Amino acid sequence: MEGFQATTPESVPAEDQQFHLVANSVAKLLETARRELGRDQEAAKASLATASHILQAEIERCSGANGLTRGGLAAWQILRVRAYIDDNLHRTIHIRDLSAVARRSPAHFSRKFKLAVGESPHAYVVRRRLEKACHLMITGAASLSEIALNVGFSDQAHLCRLFRQAFGQSPANWRRERGTPGEVTSRTDMDENIP
Repeated sequence: MEGFQATTPESVPAEDQQFHLVANSVAKLLETARRELGRDQEAAKASLATASHILQAEIERCSGANGLTRGGLAAWQILRVRAYIDDNLHRTIHIRDLSAVARRSPAHFSRKFKLAVGESPHAYVVRRRLEKACHLMITGAASLSEIALNVGFSDQAHLCRLFRQAFGQSPANWRRERGTPGEVTSRTDMDENIP
């Protein structure tokens, strides 16, 4: 990664400077992730997640610059709302909170969010909660009830119902199939009986 310049020449157009800054940042983050992968997987994951967010923002920025927006929110609004959601998955997230982050009225925000992201704010929050629950099931040994509360579901039954709708199986089966750390067998058998 030594070939990337830390700065861009002044004679380069502003759009190219933006690209070089983004490319340089992503390259540094990927190099950090590669270096840390063997030593500190959490640091590597954080670097990869940041690189992914930067790339997504750049894609959205370029799409907007090329007139490809679908009438949704601006890239900065989407990034702020996504970050707010990810930082607050463990608690109740109201549409009024999301609309305040995006600086729009709740009704306007809901319509524009769906245009920009392709799903309602509620559906997006549920999907992010399920994704985080999957991550926690793979990386840790917490019980499903603990995971449910950590990602903002009201209880284990709520997690199980939505998980089954999304993945076609219970979280316990999903976890067991992946051979991930989990609960004792008697506890996972209990999970099977939850509708």
